[in-house]
Amino acid sequence: MIRRVLIANRGEIAARIIRTCKKLNVETVAVYSEADQQAPFVSMADQAYLIGPPKVNESYLNIEKIIEVAKEREADAIHPGYGFLSENGQFATRCREEGLIFIGPSSEVMKIMGSKIAARKAMQEAGVPVVPGTDGAVASAEEAVEIAQSIGYPIMLKASAGGGGIGMQVVRDDKELKKAFSANSRRAETFFGDGAMFMEKKIEHARHVEIQLLADEHGNAVHLFERECSIQRRNQKVIEEAPSPFISKQTRNKMGETAIKAARQIGYTNAGTIEFLVDEEEQFYFLEMNTRIQVEHPVTEEITGLDIVKEQLNIADGRALSIVQDELVIDGHAIEARIYAEDPVTFFPSPGHISVFDVPDGPKVRNEIAVRSNYDVTPFYDPMIGKLVVKGADRKQAIARLKEALSNYHVEGIKTNIPMLRIIADNEHFQAGNTTTAFVEQYYLPEVTQKKEEKSWKK
Repeated sequence: MIRRVLIANRGEIAARIIRTCKKLNVETVAVYSEADQQAPFVSMADQAYLIGPPKVNESYLNIEKIIEVAKEREADAIHPGYGFLSENGQFATRCREEGLIFIGPSSEVMKIMGSKIAARKAMQEAGVPVVPGTDGAVASAEEAVEIAQSIGYPIMLKASAGGGGIGMQVVRDDKELKKAFSANSRRAETFFGDGAMFMEKKIEHARHVEIQLLADEHGNAVHLFERECSIQRRNQKVIEEAPSPFISKQTRNKMGETAIKAARQIGYTNAGTIEFLVDEEEQFYFLEMNTRIQVEHPVTEEITGLDIVKEQLNIADGRALSIVQDELVIDGHAIEARIYAEDPVTFFPSPGHISVFDVPDGPKVRNEIAVRSNYDVTPFYDPMIGKLVVKGADRKQAIARLKEALSNYHVEGIKTNIPMLRIIADNEHFQAGNTTTAFVEQYYLPEVTQKKEEKSWKK
């Protein structure tokens, strides 16, 4: 049995994993960088170990150091959270070589799904619909232009090894594509060590809808319904909700069955998410698979009553799933808003000293936090400092709770995206469920620009 878990991560996800481990009487070992010595997750863990300087390559991405600490502290397993090493097949392999349980899928599966090109091929073999595009890497900008002219603009240019919007760009003509191809390839090489690029047709007015999966080592698999994650800036999610306000029950069931079929095709185990683009006619297309827990997993927990981290631990421990598909039902509606230390207009990070950090409380309000009052947000890591999750009996009530909670979310000392979230929550299109991936460009940025112009005029 798993009795002690090392958490190879930081911030709110480390704290989240620690809470579930405490409920299960599983001991926790936290690792932290010099920049995170005062972070809340460090004091929450049963043991904490300083792993290195702030730079990720010397701390949170240092595979051998993390494994060394795990063995020294006699951990049975390692939970990678999300980001950092969570989808690194080499890390999963090294864990198993050292007799440590990696809480996630096999390195072989991670390798397939970690490459967007290989994942696309695997999904096609499984009969999962994919967006029209290239089936392999594009060799040059000149070749990219030829392909784009045959597929038709607009085109979504993507880094094969990318994630988090890095190396991804929408292009609408030959000139823009030539410039974007070289720039994004170089960026992907820098961030992921792989500059391979591929292309897909840009689905206009699309929604980003994903299916949460759980699969054990005994051949059992279930889906936990869908999350809508269409509201994004810089191709990164800002607000997520479950269930989607758009898709029908029939489409939900079809997407869930397709996701399970895909997971079985590749021999997937543990928690994972298959992301789809859904067009205006509810036709859906495979986007990518995340072989880890997702940032937005709390909204699924709220509508299903499951603890996904607990399920992850049980699966990694060799146990069968605790539920079957017919036992799962959707209870209410949940919305998550990511709280970022960033300028709400430019979306640039805003590191600095937080003098006051006061989160809202109340019925059906859940806070996942990475910071506290009198805390320094550094420029070394992702600027997300918390997640606000609310639940209602229906979407209308959930939105009302979101608006109230955001009005009581108080951060001083740095800029945050809370003003942006408040504007979105008040927006009539959001309230009506019109949340495509173009939402921020269509409704939020024009409103902000108009307010800036009105303010300037009044001066």
